[in-house]
Amino acid sequence: MKKTLLSFGHGYSARALARLLIPQGWTIFGTTRNPDKADRLKAEGVIPVLWPDGDLSAAFENATHLLVSAGPGPEGDPVLNRYRDEIAARTGQFEWVGYLSTTGTYGDHQGGWVTEDTPLTPSTERGQMRVEAEAAWQSIPGLPLHIFRLAGIYGPGRGPFSKVRNGTARRIIKEGQVFSRIHVEDIAQVLAASIARPNPGAAYNVCDDDPAPPQDVIAHAAELLGVPVPPAIPFEEAEMSPMGRSFYAESKRVDNSRIKDELGVTLLYPDYKAGLAALLAAEQATS
Repeated sequence: MKKTLLSFGHGYSARALARLLIPQGWTIFGTTRNPDKADRLKAEGVIPVLWPDGDLSAAFENATHLLVSAGPGPEGDPVLNRYRDEIAARTGQFEWVGYLSTTGTYGDHQGGWVTEDTPLTPSTERGQMRVEAEAAWQSIPGLPLHIFRLAGIYGPGRGPFSKVRNGTARRIIKEGQVFSRIHVEDIAQVLAASIARPNPGAAYNVCDDDPAPPQDVIAHAAELLGVPVPPAIPFEEAEMSPMGRSFYAESKRVDNSRIKDELGVTLLYPDYKAGLAALLAAEQATS
């Protein structure tokens, strides 16, 4: 049977997955709110559908797989708010459903390690909405659901180099602060590996091997570019948006053993140094 993916909120990570699946003959329907982005998706081989008013009847009729990247809001999960009954009526049709969540669901562990079995104790409103959205998807009987808790995402067009170059990068120092992160191409290969060996009900942490202080990443980017390392700013003195400050409210090291042991994934970029080096090399190759 021909494989067809219906991708809700077809953004940065979903587009990376599409680049793997389309050459294998997949059909991909991707929703977007932006007409200009719809044109770009079409150029990438995706069938775009404008959200929320586009016609998804053909996508639902043919979909063998679902991917949900759209984040929840105060009103709940936007996909379930609109299509829960449709999805629930088709659970037997789907071979795999993937929900992209966040490691923010674990809350603050003061730099300690978390696994997929760690209780979900979010410390931010954003994390709490994700926990509720995960539960809402899990509540649909018979849905072959897989949850992917993503660390901080970087990749082409999303990295520290532009800020380091233009002088806006900051090395904010908070004692004991570490973040886990993941290259977008590794997200794509984790999703593809899960599609190849479904395990409904599973949750996966998607991150690299090297949780690191954010100031170390900025410093390394500056060193790669051969520019001065931005000065250190104590967290207490840094001017930050409420969202920026909320990221620093949580510190944890995220364990990624399950994507290796269960899905057989070998990370393309096992740490930020490998990822940044590849980004810079790609930039230089196209400049």
